[in-house]
Amino acid sequence: MEARIVIPPVRMLEVFGERDAVLRRVEELVECEVIVRGNEISLRGTEEAVDRAEAVFNGLVGLAEDGDNPTSETAERLYRMGARGGREVLGDMILTHRGRRVAPKTRNQKAYTDAIRQSQVVFGIGPAGTGKTYLAVALAVDALNRGEVTRIILTRPAVEAGESLGFLPGDMMAKVDPYFRPLYDALYEMVDPARFQAHLERGIIEIAPLAFMRGRTLNDAFIILDEAQNTTPQQMKMFLTRLGFGSKMVVTGDITQVDLPKGRLSGLEDARRTLTGVEGVSFVGLQRDDIVRSDLVMRIVDAYEGVQEEAQEPAEG
Repeated sequence: MEARIVIPPVRMLEVFGERDAVLRRVEELVECEVIVRGNEISLRGTEEAVDRAEAVFNGLVGLAEDGDNPTSETAERLYRMGARGGREVLGDMILTHRGRRVAPKTRNQKAYTDAIRQSQVVFGIGPAGTGKTYLAVALAVDALNRGEVTRIILTRPAVEAGESLGFLPGDMMAKVDPYFRPLYDALYEMVDPARFQAHLERGIIEIAPLAFMRGRTLNDAFIILDEAQNTTPQQMKMFLTRLGFGSKMVVTGDITQVDLPKGRLSGLEDARRTLTGVEGVSFVGLQRDDIVRSDLVMRIVDAYEGVQEEAQEPAEG
């Protein structure tokens, strides 16, 4: 089979990449012959291979026309997603800050962001590096910018993971501050420092331990509970019942990374058992293929999962 694609001349630099880096990556990925003459691309090979290559190039053109700047990584993600939905996923921009675009990069991430937009309470469950917290924070900032909420509240349980809070210097907030670094890091990428500090001082952005949520009713807020696998069922129920009018909640966590004392049930696991099927509550699972950090992170996750599976296998005899 043979197919021909004409790249708009004004989009050639974006589609091919600097020094043709994107084009070369596509040629490495696809299983068909790629012949470039000027702004025309000819594809030759099996029907399946040509269709997949054509989808990648059409996706790159579409993203360039939408104002994106495709990279070699973009080409890889389009190829992995196959012929359907690649551009729809990568083109779903949440916000832009200082030229940095925040958007889902996999189908599951797209399902996650769609669920957050559509449901009042969303649980994002998956391993490290899948964008659970980052995308939730981006959607929170976008909702604040659009005036859909009046404040952002970020919380997480201050559960010790191998170190004791009591030996850290300072008052309680100083002690728990290291636990909130991932949330601060995400916000720093999406809000100007001066504006971020002003929001903190005025309470428009609030970052606090989960225990500080007790007794409150949170109206017109975008509330994110991070590291929810380290809550108890009682803490999870307390948190979810803080939901007020005009508010949205996103709960993120990784069931495989529970730091609770041995034998204690995770509130995240309990919520999944209890709330699945409840109207207005959505659960989205993210997998190793959704890891958007380096490939090494994916290999590390695989290694740990392999060891855990071996430990769970019953001994013979």
